[in-house]
Parts: sequence; structure tokens; C-alpha cells
Amino acid sequence: MKINFDINNIIRPTIKALKPYSSARDEFQGVPADMVFLDANENPFENGVNRYPDPQQGKLKAILSEIKGVSSKNILLGNGSDEVLDLIFRAFCEPNQDNVIILPPTYGMYEVLANLNAIDIIKVDLDETFQPKVDDILAAGNTKSKILFICSPNNPTANSFESENIEKLIKNFNGLVVIDEAYIDFSNEASWLSKLDEFPNLVITQTLSKAYAMAGIRLGLCFASAEIISVLNTIKPPYNINELTQKKAMELLSIKDLAKNQIQDILKERILLMEALKNVTFVSKIYPSDANFILAKVDDANKRYSQLVEKGIVIRNRTTQVGCENCLRFTVGTPEENKKLIKTLLSIQN
Repeated sequence: MKINFDINNIIRPTIKALKPYSSARDEFQGVPADMVFLDANENPFENGVNRYPDPQQGKLKAILSEIKGVSSKNILLGNGSDEVLDLIFRAFCEPNQDNVIILPPTYGMYEVLANLNAIDIIKVDLDETFQPKVDDILAAGNTKSKILFICSPNNPTANSFESENIEKLIKNFNGLVVIDEAYIDFSNEASWLSKLDEFPNLVITQTLSKAYAMAGIRLGLCFASAEIISVLNTIKPPYNINELTQKKAMELLSIKDLAKNQIQDILKERILLMEALKNVTFVSKIYPSDANFILAKVDDANKRYSQLVEKGIVIRNRTTQVGCENCLRFTVGTPEENKKLIKTLLSIQN
């Protein structure tokens, strides 16, 4: 059953009244082979990148639509997920008036972007098992609460949130619920993409940086209702996804089973790495992981981090994060990298 949600109740009035910039490539989208383009003040000498890229990334969205099982009208692409998140802030949160809710420990850019956009932050810490406190979250919200950010699987804790908790939040929160699924490909939990038609206030962000091995091209994905996507298209820069990014993404996405095979390898290595960490004497707890990384509690995170850096291995020290005192985050590397990590950890027992 669909919930009652009217996007007009949360969109900023200035955005609602905004007339979007219309680029040359927006105004003319046909591409006959013999067409002469003299409309965009481009350099006419062909070198592969002398023309502006497709502002709506039609060919790339068609590939993603097939992979994700979501219509192109429900997809927005961003220059990394951070641009997508920033667009959501700017479309729906009035500076110096509205607020968003985040659930520490969580992805740090939610707070950074809130501060950049002059949006207040309400923090409701996860419980001791790193699950959301549903009743506390709903009680913390008010009439100015526009967005609830849920990172599942969560960064830096690596666990997925229970689907019942997420659904209750979607149904009862009065604003947008943004589920960050950057690590969903490494989880046994199903993506919330299949629920887009059921929940009109649901926004899902994903990325090609993790499972698809394209961090260097900066391509973030946003899935939402056609109405929400239309609003975000109104304010996005006209050519936010460059030609090289679009071409490289289409090239790699078209290689059959490439991502699937790499994900399987990472999952196998994750199991081996978790087992090996049990033999490291200063590791006191290894948290469950639904991501391509593992969070582990150690005796002294600052000391162990420094020891690993001295031996040429860089991990992430998360000891300053809520609920993560003396915790280190290990990304699952190649078999060779993981063997070097374990060998080094076993050599620094003191």
C-alpha cells in the first residue's frame, strides 16, 4: 500500500519556481550522421572530446536501467555520490531553517554537506549493535526535518540495518528517506530499489566506486520517483557527467560478469581475512560485515594504525567515531595484499 507523500510539501519554494538552464544539447537531441552542429560554440576539430557530452547520459542510463531493473526516468547520475547528496540538500532543505537526521557512526559527508548548505543536524546514535533506534529517530524529527539519511550497509560499521526498522522509518518519517547503498553489492540483503513504486518518499543512492571498480571516474547513482528525479534534474549542472566518464562506464559495464566475478572474489577474501584476524592477539572483536571492509576492535587503535603505516600498509583508524573506540577498518584487498596485511599484523603482536 502506498503511503501519502506530496513532494510539493518539502521542495524549496525557490526551486519550485526555478526555470532550469537549457543547454544546446538539451534543445536539440537528435544525432543524424550528417548533421552539422554550430549551436554550442564548441571547437569544431574532432579529437574525441571536443563536443559537449550528453547532458542526460541517455546511453549510459539505458545500460544501468537494464542492470538495475529501474526505468531511466527514475535515474539521476552525479559526479560521484557526493554531488547527488548535495543536490538533494539544495533541492529540499531551506538554509538556516531546515534540518536533517543522521545516525552516527555513519558516512561523514552527510554532516559536511549539511554544514556547507547551512542545514541543522539532528544526530541519533545507533544502538550498541549498530542498529537504528527507530522510536528515538521518529521522536527526534520535527516539522523542519526534511531528510533522514540511512547508510545500509553502514560505513564504518559494515553491517546492514534490519529491513523492518528501515520500512518503519520510511512509512513514518514525514520527509525524504535517503538510503545510501554504496556497499549493497557485497550484502545478502536485497536492495530497496524494488520498493521505489511503493514508497514515494524513498531515495536510493548507489555508486560505481566500490563493486564496479570505477572510483577514479566519479560516477554516483540516484534512484527515486520520476517527480524527485525531475526536481534534481532542474538544479544539476547541465554537463555534470563528462564524456570520458560516460564512455568508460559504458565500456566496463558492458563486460559480461566482470563486476560479478570481482565481487565473488572479494567476498571469498573477506571470509579468509575475518578468519585470519581471529589469530591476531590484539584484536578483541570482529564485527559482522556486509561490505567490502571489516571493522575490528583492537587494544590501541592509534598504536596499531601507526605500526601498520610504518610497515607500508594504510588502513582507516575509526577510533574517533561514535561507538567505534579503538576500532580499525580494513578494506578487503587482493589475495596478495590481504596476505601481507595478516603477516604484518601477526608480526606486531607487541
